[in-house]
Amino acid sequence: MKVLAFGASNSKNSINQKLAHYAARQVKDGEVLLLDINDFEMPIYSEDREKESGVHELAHKFYNEIGDADVIVVSFAEYNGTYTSAYKNLFDWASRVDMKVFQNKPVLMLSTSPGENGAQTVLDAAKTAAPYFAANVIGAISLPSFYDNFDGENSIVTHSEFNQSLTDALSAI
Repeated sequence: MKVLAFGASNSKNSINQKLAHYAARQVKDGEVLLLDINDFEMPIYSEDREKESGVHELAHKFYNEIGDADVIVVSFAEYNGTYTSAYKNLFDWASRVDMKVFQNKPVLMLSTSPGENGAQTVLDAAKTAAPYFAANVIGAISLPSFYDNFDGENSIVTHSEFNQSLTDALSAI
């Protein structure tokens, strides 16, 4: 089973990238492909740019990576209560390939932050929008207070409720 995982952040030290990777490793018999959205940096999406030069090739590449996967694990970083601009731009471009960006794949949506809210606001927004983009959401789980609940030395989540919710969500695949 091919598991595509990424943090929806362009931070080089993204805690959401770490969380997505951790969760993807929990898929039994999963072959994990960890994407870095920095590898998909494009000009800011606009209708004018699309008319002038078409849909950017990196948008096609990202869309195809999703299509080649069996399961998607994405962990959303929250900037000012919403998606990061890097993810939003990538997603806007990919939606021009096809609005059904997630292609009816099982999608595990996660979020975390250093604070106790765990980026729950952006996770709620992503889950609400998911049906419009053909995401079969198998779980939406927030990890609060990342640095208190993630053992960086061993790359594991130590929050038992999160781990149980993760196990429950992954049992759907």
